[in-house]
Amino acid sequence: MLDGAVRKHLDPVLDRVGAALARGGISANAVTIAGLALGLVAAALIAGQFYLAGAIFIIVGRLCDGLDGAVARATCKTDFGGFLDIVLDFVFYGAIPLGFILADPQANGLAGGLLLFSFYVNGSSFLAYAIMAEKRSMTADVRGEKSLYFTTGLAEATETIAVFLAFCLFPAWFPVIATLFAVVCLYTALSRIMLARLSFGDRQ
Repeated sequence: MLDGAVRKHLDPVLDRVGAALARGGISANAVTIAGLALGLVAAALIAGQFYLAGAIFIIVGRLCDGLDGAVARATCKTDFGGFLDIVLDFVFYGAIPLGFILADPQANGLAGGLLLFSFYVNGSSFLAYAIMAEKRSMTADVRGEKSLYFTTGLAEATETIAVFLAFCLFPAWFPVIATLFAVVCLYTALSRIMLARLSFGDRQ
């Protein structure tokens, strides 16, 4: 929901930095992998209950996630690069809740499991819609140029990162915040299913 507004202000900065990285010979895929590595460090720090340090690594890692596209635009975009970016994003989004579950399994296990379930459902609805859209040669640039058809929703990257940072700032509230955000993610998936019914449904 907030990705469009954030990208409007952040993309010009990322494009300048990405162009500089490209001139230095750094590839988009290297930036993608670095972003995941930072995200996994964040998850490990969270599992060790170093929450504020984890928050810092989340922020830096997600900046890398924005930079990889900027580097690709400054050099050459590839299908593999787009594929790698999406897969590693999913790894990151699963790792952070897992870190909180490991930090306090008794308090966070149920809510963390529910959140991971909602990510699974939401992610599958996103990818399935993209596959059907590609089959019908549909295009969309509502979130900028992407490697696949990108549907918007109530729970997007900006909201997810904000929730992850809230987890780090208020770790005792993880069960409540995670449960509420799981509901938001499931609602997003349901709305995407309804959109798919309108876009791809039988018209007999």
